[in-house]
Amino acid sequence: MKYVLHFEEIDRHSLPIVGGKGANLGEMAKACFPIPPGFCITTTAYRHFMDELDEMDQWLDRLNRLKPEQLDEIRAWGQKIRDRMLSLTLLDPIKASIIGAWAKLGKDHAYAVRSSATAEDLPTASFAGQQETYLNVKGEEQQLLEAVKKCWASLFTDRAIVYRIKNGFDHKSVSLSVVVQRMVFPEVSGILFTADPVTGHRRTVSIDAGFGLGEALVSGIVTADLYKVRDHEIIQKQIAKKEKGVFPVAEGGTEVRELPPELGQKQALPDQKILALAELGRRIENHYGSEQDIEWCLEGDDIYILQSRPITSLYPVPSAKNDEYRVYLSVGHSQMMTDYMKPLGISVFQSLVPLDDDSAPIVEAGGRLFWDCSSFLFLKPIQRKLLKSTIADDNLLALKKVVQSEDFQRLAPKRGVMRKALCAMKQMLALYRKMIPRLIQIWYWEDPKLAVKRAFATFEQDLAQFKRALFQRSGAERIRFIREHAVFGTIVDPGAYTYAGFIALPVIKRKMKKWLGEEWNPAIQKSPPGNITSEMGLMIGDLADAARPCPEVVRYLEQAEDRTFYEGLSQVEGGDVFRAELDRFMKKFGMRAPGEIDITRVRYKEAPTMLVPSILSHMRSNAPQEHREKFKQGEQEAHEAIQSLLARVKATRGGARKAKKLARLIALYRNTVGIRELPKYIMIRYFDLYREAILEEAQTLYEKGLLEQKEDVFYLTLDELVALLENRLKKDEVMERIRSRKASEEVYRKLNPPLVITSEGETFSGVIRNEQAPSGALVGIPVSPGVAEGYVKVVRRLEEGKLNKGDILVAPYTDPGWTPLFHSAKALVTEVGGMMTHGSVVAREYGIPAVVSVENATQILKDGQYVRVDGTNGYVEILDEKNE
Repeated sequence: MKYVLHFEEIDRHSLPIVGGKGANLGEMAKACFPIPPGFCITTTAYRHFMDELDEMDQWLDRLNRLKPEQLDEIRAWGQKIRDRMLSLTLLDPIKASIIGAWAKLGKDHAYAVRSSATAEDLPTASFAGQQETYLNVKGEEQQLLEAVKKCWASLFTDRAIVYRIKNGFDHKSVSLSVVVQRMVFPEVSGILFTADPVTGHRRTVSIDAGFGLGEALVSGIVTADLYKVRDHEIIQKQIAKKEKGVFPVAEGGTEVRELPPELGQKQALPDQKILALAELGRRIENHYGSEQDIEWCLEGDDIYILQSRPITSLYPVPSAKNDEYRVYLSVGHSQMMTDYMKPLGISVFQSLVPLDDDSAPIVEAGGRLFWDCSSFLFLKPIQRKLLKSTIADDNLLALKKVVQSEDFQRLAPKRGVMRKALCAMKQMLALYRKMIPRLIQIWYWEDPKLAVKRAFATFEQDLAQFKRALFQRSGAERIRFIREHAVFGTIVDPGAYTYAGFIALPVIKRKMKKWLGEEWNPAIQKSPPGNITSEMGLMIGDLADAARPCPEVVRYLEQAEDRTFYEGLSQVEGGDVFRAELDRFMKKFGMRAPGEIDITRVRYKEAPTMLVPSILSHMRSNAPQEHREKFKQGEQEAHEAIQSLLARVKATRGGARKAKKLARLIALYRNTVGIRELPKYIMIRYFDLYREAILEEAQTLYEKGLLEQKEDVFYLTLDELVALLENRLKKDEVMERIRSRKASEEVYRKLNPPLVITSEGETFSGVIRNEQAPSGALVGIPVSPGVAEGYVKVVRRLEEGKLNKGDILVAPYTDPGWTPLFHSAKALVTEVGGMMTHGSVVAREYGIPAVVSVENATQILKDGQYVRVDGTNGYVEILDEKNE
């Protein structure tokens, strides 16, 4: 194997021997892009160099055992490895190969010496900036050789070690090549993105430019000019005040210099060069077939490309059947589950809406679900209603931004939209055709006090009937039965009651305003009957009370494992009492879990330790029976608020008639608002049966050797599972799909899905401006009124949910699985949500302030910070750090 390869000997397939940077440079040189000449010192040279260090294997094993937070140890071991590497002399064959290649390119030139890691610049990871670069290396050969060794040693800087640990790379698996490239001494340099890195817009080229070498931009020394080009036209120019630049020094190396005043406000790159550079970027993107992050420079009149790598941060665009402009709304945000979903979870959810392929409204991108809302959004009446809306909802706020965007105004179709909208509406109405008559009946004739009883009355019988039919079937027939099951038909009554409550609330608010000049009293919505999710939270409190008098049970819970959970529980004093309460909980809620809309997620009954943090937190934060007493207190407060309101209405002109009408509306609202959680509960009950049946079939496939493990079924769709059971899919094909999808999962899990994304890749959030918020406060949507101060507790996963009494719960989102934590929380802050999402409704029922749709709340807010949550005006203010 060669120690050195020139660019013309390299292409994209050379990555194992020259790293990502080297492979890209060779590929572009072969494709005749303007690349300064150079060569790569191969990974073979690096490995032979490292072979001289006998102790290195032991040191790397030690590094592999470290965690990202062990910074002191990382720093010490990294320094030890670097010092040892720099003290070593290069082997003669390696030295001769480097000097020979350098001489061939010209000893009189200056060179850039750059690191090129084998795990760098991949579609799945970008190691950009993790290793070192040395510029303007020239003169004696020793200067070049020292730069090479420093590049190799930079594989073990603190930041490079931490990056590999966080991204799961074995320190032994990463080798380093070194790129030696003839220096270009540019007047202007910068970075080009072939898609807007901020908005994601795929047709927008974004260019940063500054005077001197590009290192000034990368290192943050200067603020660059920003230019944006779309469809061969400059659409934005932001000229920065440029005070400094990085320039080469005659004797080698670089220095930071002050720029002359006349350059400070000058546009760094002329318009014609901006357009030429954008076109060159598009050519490079087309060559690679993906969006690129490109380093470039301008020397005289010539543009040079110094590097190109994939942009790994862009969210994938949902695929469309044609080139029409489309708008996609995240399903996960409204369902409070923005995590990655495995293919089976996606497939099952899509089967809930059995529409024609040509108009399928639920699509997948990046392992998440999106609703194609274009057909409705293109209608002028919908747009006008949206723009006038003042409802505090992140979906509506984001869609409002879309409608106002330049792309929407220019690209949204003007013809044929009514026909498509009517078609989509007809199909959606088919799902609700039974619900509308029930809604009318509930609104005008039924006794609201019977709502909860009637809503819960029918679904258990339907569920039992479906279960019998499901388990009488087997194989492909059983999976088809699941795929074709019309689950929406089972939630007609709960759905109708839910919509009745939605309709009643604004009517009540209007009448209060008209008759009394008063705003809505939040106390009215406390502790409503029939909320199945609130009942789950109360039963967690019952579990805590069952464990509280039994110290051995508590100690056991603190160290219990799922595999032996029930066996171990039976062996401790008081375990039988706790087990009885747990069995009662599991019978009603064992099929639930965080992220439960994904059928592949493990359920409480399969992993009971998921409940332990909530149980222990409840014990620390609440007295015995306090949760039940609080609920009763909420009922009493609601009753008193309602009676007081009706008394004031009676005192007005025609008060008796008004009070009677208002009393019915309030009763309708109170007795139906809790039922809003029931349709999802019913759906999850069916999902539990689906999951059990699918895993039974997967076990059969595993025993036949068609799956490596039964959980691999989660990486197949329902259609693929049917085909596999009918022997229409070969084992090798199935295994390859599963392997490929597991690799994609590693990439997709790291992505944050947008609330809204268009077919152009442009993303939109529901973030709003808030003039009432103090300077520096985090703003969001106010969904539960009141003000609370307390210490922040960031909980990214329910299993980490250990709250103390009075903590401010900060989470990415909350779905029904998170409800137990609300008993301990003093206020709620989430990154996702709107007025009617789960956390918002429960917060209002519990009477705690809540602000949702707070962008990056879990990253900005830290455990122990003392904050004020204003759920009336919609902001979170950091007041002080916690003093331990």
